[in-house]
Amino acid sequence: MSATHGIWKLIAATGLALGLVATGVAAAEHDAHQHGVDAVKMTLDNGKKWATDEPLRKGMASIRTEMQASLHEIHAGKLSAARYNDLASKVGTEVGGIVAQCKLEPKADAQLHLVIADMLDGVETMQGKGKNVKRQTGAVKVLAALEKYGNYFDQPNWQPIKE
Repeated sequence: MSATHGIWKLIAATGLALGLVATGVAAAEHDAHQHGVDAVKMTLDNGKKWATDEPLRKGMASIRTEMQASLHEIHAGKLSAARYNDLASKVGTEVGGIVAQCKLEPKADAQLHLVIADMLDGVETMQGKGKNVKRQTGAVKVLAALEKYGNYFDQPNWQPIKE
């Protein structure tokens, strides 16, 4: 009976350990996702920028225009909460359109999702959803995502945002 009891204790301990490992992995993946960290890193397409399509180019150009128009107020710390909400709404709408209409090849699409994830994280922060994080930080995330887009995706006449 003590051998059987010992086996059941070992099985229970093994199950508990596996459960804790699985929970830890899930928590780490969730934490990485929440902070915009992904196992996939931005890469070029064999040394070249990824191809784009018209919906992507149009949406990104619109986001760039909106962010450029607000840049001075963002940097000066003078953009109101209402304006951040409006900006976040416009960027979020454009991102939604990009996701719905964009038809990139799978590898380019995977790279685009890294940019989109950063943008959506920035949108949430601009909406005031981040705890102890300024809305300005969200705008900076969107601006960084636009820079990343320009560095990795081929959009003719794309210009980095400048103040």
